[in-house]
Amino acid sequence: MMLEVHGLESFYGRAHILSGVHLTAAKGEVVALLGRNGAGKTTTFASIVGLVPRCTGTRVFGGTDISGLATHEIVRLGLGYVPEDRRIFTDLTVEENLLVGQQPPREGAPTWTTEDLFDLFPNLAEMRGRLGGHMSGGEQQMLTISRTLMGNPSLVLLDEPSEGLAPKIVEQMAHAIIEMKKHGLSVVISEQNLHFARLISDRAYIIEKGRIRFDGTMAELDAQEEIRDAYLAV
Repeated sequence: MMLEVHGLESFYGRAHILSGVHLTAAKGEVVALLGRNGAGKTTTFASIVGLVPRCTGTRVFGGTDISGLATHEIVRLGLGYVPEDRRIFTDLTVEENLLVGQQPPREGAPTWTTEDLFDLFPNLAEMRGRLGGHMSGGEQQMLTISRTLMGNPSLVLLDEPSEGLAPKIVEQMAHAIIEMKKHGLSVVISEQNLHFARLISDRAYIIEKGRIRFDGTMAELDAQEEIRDAYLAV
């Protein structure tokens, strides 16, 4: 397993957000963490990468226990995190944004160059000299993911990668994630969009009120309408 999370408990102040969350992802696997707004998806990702101060439980990445490590130490091990709010450098060009994220190759992880990423996201290739602040939301999402891949991670956490994107961009995003998987990258996405998750995911977890309510393959989830209605229906 590339990532193993067991018994994750997270708090913001007195608020108990996550209760006993478990999650795993194997090498080259795409795993979806599904749930409605406020279910605990973003807190799960933030907890994994050490951004939630009050957090207990076991987190193991690539065989290393990262439970007590700082965020920068976790990232240096090769765990990439793409937050929902697209933190690009608006005053740098597309190519400059990518070079900011560049790190040396990692043993056992796919290696990415700027040209590889322009092949992965052709839209970016057409605007390599454009400032980040002059891009659409979908283009900024592609750039954020690409900059993370320039760090040559073994696994990437993608928080709501399809949210707010036009249908055509969502299709391109799905194609890109499938290509990442072909390169051997492990990907964990948080999503509300079940259709998008179906296109790319091997397995799924459903989280509701900070607890895992389902854990299985996408085929198993499709066979359980009552689970989908209870935890994913709007």
